[in-house]
Amino acid sequence: MPKAALLILSILVILVFLVLTVSFIANTLFNQKVRKEVKELFNNNVQNKKDIISKADLEGLPICVQKWLENSQVIGKERIRTVRLKQKGLMRMKEGQPWMPAEAEQYFTIDEPGFIWKAKIKVAPLLYFVGRDKYYNGKGNMLIKILSLVTVADARGKELDQGTLLRYLAEIVWFPTAALSSYIKWEGIDSNSARATMSYKGVTASGVFIFNEMGEVINFVAKRYMESSGQYVMETWSTPMKDYKDLNGIRIPTKGEVIWNLKTGDFSWYQVEITEIEYNKPIVY
Repeated sequence: MPKAALLILSILVILVFLVLTVSFIANTLFNQKVRKEVKELFNNNVQNKKDIISKADLEGLPICVQKWLENSQVIGKERIRTVRLKQKGLMRMKEGQPWMPAEAEQYFTIDEPGFIWKAKIKVAPLLYFVGRDKYYNGKGNMLIKILSLVTVADARGKELDQGTLLRYLAEIVWFPTAALSSYIKWEGIDSNSARATMSYKGVTASGVFIFNEMGEVINFVAKRYMESSGQYVMETWSTPMKDYKDLNGIRIPTKGEVIWNLKTGDFSWYQVEITEIEYNKPIVY
């Protein structure tokens, strides 16, 4: 090999090594930041009450919601106040783009609703980005960094507040006792659907839960802000779900999808599977 080519190759190897080293350090710092946020979320919300859910707690709810909660096996169980879970999935940013594998962990609090979702998405060998979606004290924030280094998004504002509230509402299917929270109001539509309206810290949004004959939630549909070309537009957003399993005594859907139902057609951008979930264990993984 010519000396010039060998020199160029050596420089490239050194550059790659430096980028990987800096990325590793940045990823460590990112993880430390998220751990601190999760601890703050738990410390400010966890209560020591150990209420047991009874059938009387379900009275007054639409029949389909009562059936769902009974099917979820919450009666006789401790009210869920915190959640931690792990998930794997596939993500894409635009229609027609290849799916990218993702791994994530998520933490919820229920008495004061909030969550932190941390994900790592592989774009290509040695190339990835990390994301942290946060709903805390009624405010939303989405942070995205390439190689944990370069910030490409740090979004905040009323649209994020509404969107993260709706995300929280959709995801109560993983911790069903949250349906009994005072900040959620239910209105029956028919035998297989009910509208849930969530109000918290000055933000209100609603969506429709759709149930099958067995009392399982099979979809959630709402109007949510979608970012498009730097602007937010209100679009229909849905989260069909399936594959119910008993995990830690609660029956929940373990597979789902996140879809924008656009005029041009449905755009599925995230497919998710819950691989692990624990209740009332306010500890960071």
